[in-house]
Amino acid sequence: MEIRNFSIIAHVDHGKSTLADRILELTQAVSERQRRDQMLDTLELERERGITIKATPMRLFYTAKSGQRYLFNLIDTPGHVDFNYEVSRALRACEGVLLVVDASQGVEAQTIQNAYLAIDNGLEVLPVINKIDLPNADVPGAIAELEEVIGIPGDTAVAVSAKTGENVEAILEGIIAHLPPPKGDPDAPLSCLIFDAMFDSYQGVISFVRVMDGTVKKGDVIRIFSTGKTFEVDKVGYFSPAPTVSDQLGPGEVGWITAAIKDIADTQIGDTITSDKNPVSAPIPGFKPAQPVVFSGLYPTDSEDYPKLREALEKLSLNDAAFSFEPETSEALGFGFRCGFLGLLHADIVQARLEREFGLGLIATAPAVIYEVERTDGSREHIQNPADLPEPDKIARILEPFVRLNVYVPEEYVGNVMGLLQERRGEMKNMVYHGRRVELRYEIPFGEILYDFHDRLKSLTRGYASMDYEPLEYREGKLVKLDILVNDEKVDALAVIVHRDKAYSLGRKIVDKMAEVIPRQMFAVPIQAAIGGKIIARATVRAFRKDVTAKCYGGDITRKRKLLEKQKKGKERMKQLGTVEVPQEAFLAVLSGDE
Repeated sequence: MEIRNFSIIAHVDHGKSTLADRILELTQAVSERQRRDQMLDTLELERERGITIKATPMRLFYTAKSGQRYLFNLIDTPGHVDFNYEVSRALRACEGVLLVVDASQGVEAQTIQNAYLAIDNGLEVLPVINKIDLPNADVPGAIAELEEVIGIPGDTAVAVSAKTGENVEAILEGIIAHLPPPKGDPDAPLSCLIFDAMFDSYQGVISFVRVMDGTVKKGDVIRIFSTGKTFEVDKVGYFSPAPTVSDQLGPGEVGWITAAIKDIADTQIGDTITSDKNPVSAPIPGFKPAQPVVFSGLYPTDSEDYPKLREALEKLSLNDAAFSFEPETSEALGFGFRCGFLGLLHADIVQARLEREFGLGLIATAPAVIYEVERTDGSREHIQNPADLPEPDKIARILEPFVRLNVYVPEEYVGNVMGLLQERRGEMKNMVYHGRRVELRYEIPFGEILYDFHDRLKSLTRGYASMDYEPLEYREGKLVKLDILVNDEKVDALAVIVHRDKAYSLGRKIVDKMAEVIPRQMFAVPIQAAIGGKIIARATVRAFRKDVTAKCYGGDITRKRKLLEKQKKGKERMKQLGTVEVPQEAFLAVLSGDE
């Protein structure tokens, strides 16, 4: 039986998951009783937010019009820029891709990025123009954009409506005609690429594999190439979409293997599985490790949950190899981990998965990028945590990471978007017209697009803009560390590195917010924002006031003065000895606010 392995790639919301549902229906891979929308979005979070987070494999059988039967391995992938690593891993298990383009929106930022990713991996691309049922669909325009912007010939493009199912069968015939079958020798030594994995408390590590050569079945002794450790295979199988046990996996097939691998460190995504008796001489070229670009501290709300958090992070890192973590401590929040992510949505999803799947309560510190600091003695170091920044007199200069940002926007919104980019210290490099859409090419500090940039971009363009970015080098910036002091003591978890011109407005925002959430004490509590030794903003939490003169009615004023003086001294003494406990809610309010 001939095999075709393919992924579905596209920009966010161009209809990948809906198209996958129609393909599953056509191939009758799922019974009527099990059917539901977004079949391949298996995580609860994916279904809630309506986005794909994990690449999900699925085995299908299709009888072509010629009467020949084919085995399809379909992998549905995410569209958001933060999950690009997930896409690149899925593509390594395929020979071809369906590139889905929305007929009404045309080519967008992630369409281009994902198409180039597929072409760089040497995959065959079959363009699919989706949403032809919409009144403003422009199929010839979308095909012209594909040819002009990406350079993919449009003569093989298939126009469909994934929602209504119109013409979807033409895609399956197109897959057979245009996407190549996998090459592989069943008699060669076993070599499988691990493209994903998950941890199961009963079976240990479940490795998602693409078999390149050889066959693997229950009872075989396999070797993990990088560690050299050997294991006996418990079960092998495929996805339909739930893991289903089968007799063996042969060359070109996509499936899963369990081998009682209990230690998470024994297997890595991108590694090669081979036979212990007859191993391959070299591993399959793996993936480049993901480079985290955004760092944030994660702390358990209950400090006793620290070991539980560590275990949860280890298990999750197996299923999501794109984030990294290392232990850190904070005076305000106790023990936690400094985690690296590919973007803000990625950070948000990881935190939500930790809370859902492992039942943890978490506090996340404000996300920060990596800065490079050149000290006055000439040495250089990378700073992930603003609290680690040296004193101002020891810093010669601070460098910040820049990115090349491409924004695709309808021409009527160009002015709004350029205003936003200028406000964020962006430097314009080029402006290219693709029909009615404009591509703005900018170089901009990464820290400036980190927080609410994407939301602002969407609201300024009524949701029509799209963006993607790639890292550039580090450049010098007028950056300062903004400290927050509560009752004259620095709170390390609230320190941020910010551009000097924006320090005052950010400091003002944080101190006002803190003053709202810190409970009142018996003495006044000053909350200050400072750069070095200079206070730039202040708010005060007013003291409770007991009326000590209530029992003195009439009589001599000196008696009242004496009582007020006594109260004043008592409050000063309390202020010197008393410490202000900053409640967890205060951190949550400040760290989850606009900042």
